[in-house]
Amino acid sequence: MKLKKGDTVRMLSGKDRGKTGKILRAIPKTEKVVVEGLQLAIRHQRPRREGEKGQRIQFPRAVPAGKVMFLCPKCGALTRLGAHIVASGKKARICKKCKAEV
Repeated sequence: MKLKKGDTVRMLSGKDRGKTGKILRAIPKTEKVVVEGLQLAIRHQRPRREGEKGQRIQFPRAVPAGKVMFLCPKCGALTRLGAHIVASGKKARICKKCKAEV
């Protein structure tokens, strides 16, 4: 999985199709990502003590990585990510459209 925490992505399907957000957490083992403000689920929380009120808590759910696409910060286009070996010998991610290092 080439997506990482902090990347900006756009949803490709579902109720949030077309919306963009930042990846809060990447889960490579299950190939899922948690995107800020997208795929929100609601959990009802009961009051803990007498006199308190119960509440509805919204939180982002994990989405399959195939349902989001990377948004390049340089060219602003939706693109796939590739790998490129830099002169120092390290591997870097690149935008497949503008060939800029991400």
